[in-house]
Amino acid sequence: MWYTDKEFWKKALGRAIRSVAQGALTGIGTSAILSEVDWKWVLSSACLMGIVSLCTSMALGMPEYEDK
Repeated sequence: MWYTDKEFWKKALGRAIRSVAQGALTGIGTSAILSEVDWKWVLSSACLMGIVSLCTSMALGMPEYEDK
């Protein structure tokens, strides 16, 4: 099963980390200058994107992972 497979979790966490980075860059990019960044919002939205990514991987699977 996928939930006991290390390969699944490795790929799912890789996807989640990419989602967190994309969320952080999006939040930072919306500010005109770096000193105007709302870091609490950037951190919370980026973490939420990571959680959503993991949940999506668990619910819908991943094309790069083939369940044995």
